[in-house]
Amino acid sequence: MTNNEVETIQPEQLEEMLRNHEDVSVIDVRETDEVTNGKIPQAVHIPLGDIPEHYQELNPSKDYVIVCRSGRRSELAARFLQENGFHAINMEGGMLKWRGETK
Repeated sequence: MTNNEVETIQPEQLEEMLRNHEDVSVIDVRETDEVTNGKIPQAVHIPLGDIPEHYQELNPSKDYVIVCRSGRRSELAARFLQENGFHAINMEGGMLKWRGETK
């Protein structure tokens, strides 16, 4: 993996991690109106545009999986977080590919 490549995870892998209660934090970077249609129950909602002003509130020792609708915005957020010293992984395919529980 080169420096600008963002690590990815498949939705099924994240679902299994959550089911096994692994220590991973999920951040949903979609807009508020998108999240009202359902989000991963464990996810914290921080819209993409708010990441630069809120990322310092995150714990740099945690692993973060970033989620959006299709995977593009979450890739941008994951890259930003990586550049700022966080371990951030992009969930490929976003909520369009998510088959797990939503609330």
